[in-house]
Amino acid sequence: MAADNRINFWRRNAKVPGSVQPVYGAQHPPLDPCLRRTYPKDTKPKFNSVKSKKPCSFHEFASSTNDAWDIDDDEEDEDFRRTPFPAPFAPPGQDSAPNQLQVGDAAGLKPPRPEARNVQDDDGTEREPVNGKIVKSNSEADLKTSSVRSSLQKQQSLPVRPVIPLVARISDQNASGAPPMTVREKSRLDKFKQLLASPNTDLEELRKHSWSGIPREVRPITWRLLSGYLPANKERRELVLKRKREEYFGFIEQYYHSRTDEHHKDTYRQIHIDIPRTNPLIPLFQQPAVQEVFERILFIWAIRHPASGYVQGINDLVTPFFVVFLSEFVTEDVENFEVAALPLETQRNIEADSFWCMSKLLDGIQDNYTFAQPGIQNKVKALEELVGRIDGDIHNHFKRYEVEYLQFAFRWMNNLLMRELPLRCTIRLWDTYQAETDGFSRFHLYVCAAFLIEWRKEILSMVDFQSLLILLQNLPTIHWGNEEVGLLLAEAYRLKYMFADAPSHYKR
Repeated sequence: MAADNRINFWRRNAKVPGSVQPVYGAQHPPLDPCLRRTYPKDTKPKFNSVKSKKPCSFHEFASSTNDAWDIDDDEEDEDFRRTPFPAPFAPPGQDSAPNQLQVGDAAGLKPPRPEARNVQDDDGTEREPVNGKIVKSNSEADLKTSSVRSSLQKQQSLPVRPVIPLVARISDQNASGAPPMTVREKSRLDKFKQLLASPNTDLEELRKHSWSGIPREVRPITWRLLSGYLPANKERRELVLKRKREEYFGFIEQYYHSRTDEHHKDTYRQIHIDIPRTNPLIPLFQQPAVQEVFERILFIWAIRHPASGYVQGINDLVTPFFVVFLSEFVTEDVENFEVAALPLETQRNIEADSFWCMSKLLDGIQDNYTFAQPGIQNKVKALEELVGRIDGDIHNHFKRYEVEYLQFAFRWMNNLLMRELPLRCTIRLWDTYQAETDGFSRFHLYVCAAFLIEWRKEILSMVDFQSLLILLQNLPTIHWGNEEVGLLLAEAYRLKYMFADAPSHYKR
């Protein structure tokens, strides 16, 4: 029923003049509808005789791809209609900060549930937390209220992800832990500081040094420069920052109230639903203050880019910028930092800088998100051709078990591998993407190819369609760090050098 409503919504609004286009993006591969049935809990589906069906058109692909993040759409619609919209963000110059708790509650965004602790009933029976639920010591697992059951059902509807271990923090760490700064690292940091302190920063030299990773201390300013948000001239930077930040909050004042308009409310509703699902295991992104920031950034971007509007997946692209610019003011790991504790002016600057840098990124890959997402379709096709030239065994293995590249690589292109890698790895990856010419579009193709070949042994060991697709959608990268990303980028550069820079030598 939810899928029918979504398709009808798409058809109903496709020709509304001047409106933001409907949300048609998908984050997950187009599994055969037969594979998406709901089975009883005590029975297991049999996939032996089920094979994938190649979608004939992108519309069939979209209709067969129900967003795996979706919970009960009817329930969400009812909650959304019942919930008032948050008050607009305070315009520039206003002294008092908005009521963060009130705005968060109004938007339907709830802070993370507090950690369960042992409690006692009136009769003295001790309860203790088991798997995040409060149950009696005699192992009775009944839940007291329907609200708890509803909350649990919503959590169970989200994709199952492993709990992030201690080594998977956002901060720069290898899988084995972060050693003290070496002499070489200190020398690199000094070189960055020297380049950034010059009256006119040599951007080509900055890109050259950034390719191998940017030191945490200078990453915020370096990202602003490499993305084209800041000018190379040092004297002009403060003036440009002040003007662009004021311009962004001018957009907030001008457009944000229109989220309740008929043409825009569906876009805002989808943003409102997607944001709590962005990095759900990192406490930072479950804070109401942070979720309000993301809502404003994404809605303003959608309003200013009607050719694409908001597409699911764009919400992920804000997070690396937000974390990097937040790290400018936070010395410890940022995943548990309370953003509302920062001065209002600092919060506003982080928000504006995240908006403009995300906009610069999307300017180079906007065809990924326009109607029917032709950029992604072309990149998936290019990946299929490239893998066929690089590794015929993997390519033929996919053909044998009827695995379509669209079924796993669509998300790789749509989310720039952010769903496949820990956030700290994405930040390191984007150091190189910003240093490369067309890094987020052209070089990303070779990173995806290298990423696929990285799992060659595991892929060839799978001998049925279901196992292959489960592997490709849940690759074990949770312990990856800078070392693994560095090797992946080196292999991607080798592939680019061999197959892009000298294509006539490798034609089949």
